Amino acid sequence: MILEDTQGESDTLSEEGLQSVNFASIAEKKRLWFRDALINSLFISSWFVLALMLSLYNKWMFAPEHFGFPLPLFVTMLHMFVQTALASVLRFGWPRRFRPKHDPSKEVYVKRAIPTAVSTGLDIGLSNLSLKTITLSFYTMCKSSSLVFVLAFAFFFRLETFSLRLIGVILLISVGVLLMVATETHFVFVGFILVLSASALGGLRWSLIQLLMRDKRSGLNHPVATIFWLAPVMGLTMAIVSISLEGWGELPGSRFLDGPGAILQTVGLLIFPGVIAFCMVLTEYYIIQRVGAVPMSIAGIAKEVATISVSALIFGDELTPLNITGVAVTVCGIGLFTHHKYRKRLEADIPLDRRGQPLDPGDDSGLGRGSIALHDGYGIEHVDGGGTTAVCPQYRLPCHKGVF
Repeated sequence: MILEDTQGESDTLSEEGLQSVNFASIAEKKRLWFRDALINSLFISSWFVLALMLSLYNKWMFAPEHFGFPLPLFVTMLHMFVQTALASVLRFGWPRRFRPKHDPSKEVYVKRAIPTAVSTGLDIGLSNLSLKTITLSFYTMCKSSSLVFVLAFAFFFRLETFSLRLIGVILLISVGVLLMVATETHFVFVGFILVLSASALGGLRWSLIQLLMRDKRSGLNHPVATIFWLAPVMGLTMAIVSISLEGWGELPGSRFLDGPGAILQTVGLLIFPGVIAFCMVLTEYYIIQRVGAVPMSIAGIAKEVATISVSALIFGDELTPLNITGVAVTVCGIGLFTHHKYRKRLEADIPLDRRGQPLDPGDDSGLGRGSIALHDGYGIEHVDGGGTTAVCPQYRLPCHKGVF
């Protein structure tokens, strides 16, 4: 395909004004898919381990029969400020690597970043609060329903192409989740409402984060920058919610601050997991940036399935045969989703640069600025019979006329 610049000197496609774009063959598509699958699996595995550690910590930290710390939202607030501090160290210590060229404008921060931060803070806070009243297994089962909300918001914000096949896979996974919840004997209505609200907010915030990170001009397109700008607002949101719902009056004079030894232990148990949370969120943002919100949510369900098993072994949470059947159905749904993405990748048109690498959506290098619209991240979407590409929002290429 030959693309010719028609925008004049205002569009900095290249000094020559003419570019050649090759498209991947089926063999190249398969190679790229398996390469990306391996890299994504490493990220997801890291996130999986960190999230599992944090889930087990939360259950141990807040459960009355264990450490029994009474303020889960207070702990979440502290973790947000720990994340802010760590992101600041990376941002100012290694600015060339972790600081984008642009900072978010006031309009972007107020209209896009703050709503994302508030929804994220409420998602995490309500999730932690629910663990005071329900078992970890029931929490993870209900939290898996966030997939439905993620898909709905992904369709709403046009992050995913509408597909009946995709809807069918999501419904299958949802049925698996319902089977896992169906025979829960420790049902607590308040906890159920809390975790369901967190699921809805989780679906919203993951889509909003993906929207923020795909825009390189927002100043929020790097995971460290995203944490740096969002975590303070999340912490303030948690502080307001924590003071309103929990109150901090019972903490002074409690056994958690009874003497230097108790203070040192409590501070360590409050701060150190914030480092784990930072690593987990950083990995999560990298995954969302690479594959999007819906695949991230699917990976989250795979993590929750394993968390259920670990919780049953460590904390004695009960699992019935119907729960196990639900797990099996969910695993089947995850496999079908992976196959769906694999087929979509093979069906898509993947433009390659001169080195045989796929063009990066939103990259200011390579072929320059402008747009080629995408199916699942790569495929050309609008081309008319005369060889003219339509205005396309993701690849930063100007609108061109050319020969296919």
